[in-house]
Amino acid sequence: MDHREFIQQLQRELQLELARLDALPLAQPGQSAPAAVIELLKLALKSEIEASEIAASWMLTTPEMDLKLGLARQCGDEARHFYLIQQRLLELGFPAQDYNPVAHGYSPLFRYLRTLHGTVERLAAAQFAREGIAHKMNGRFIAYLEQAGDLPSAAMYRNVVQPEEAAHHEFAIRMLGKYANTPEAQTSARAAMRRSLELSDEFRELAGNALGSAAIPAS
Repeated sequence: MDHREFIQQLQRELQLELARLDALPLAQPGQSAPAAVIELLKLALKSEIEASEIAASWMLTTPEMDLKLGLARQCGDEARHFYLIQQRLLELGFPAQDYNPVAHGYSPLFRYLRTLHGTVERLAAAQFAREGIAHKMNGRFIAYLEQAGDLPSAAMYRNVVQPEEAAHHEFAIRMLGKYANTPEAQTSARAAMRRSLELSDEFRELAGNALGSAAIPAS
């Protein structure tokens, strides 16, 4: 399949998944906005540190220089997001300097990503699928923050986090167009994307059971 047609197919499949997120609640009914924002930002910290660690670990085993440098950029971006969210939590009164979001373990999606070794599998699962979902979820989170009156948090996401998450996703599109150029590579990429989407569903369900919210901010 021509690489342009392949990317278009992946994008259509991802868009169908993203459309499902519109029906998910952002916060538990009856929960106060300040409490909900703090809990959602704590979940965001976990997503950011996982994304940064994945990018850092993949740099060591990625031979393609353009991909290696893209991972380096993403690692720094996600670490910056972590710091900004941590500082915002401190401003909201939560002792984030003592909070380790992965103290009780990593998500199923993170553990799956650690098993991937192929270039196109990694791109499709993380930078394409995971970052595409992150951009959608964070857009909804921005709207929620504005409605809740937390304009500083909304501005942080709108001005810093969202543009960089969009750049990570666009990077995946460019690189998949370059490297997913055989039937075997395209099959591997599609399977990895689908598994990443499945595990993202599981993570949102687990978070929702704990928080009463299914559409959480992500990275």
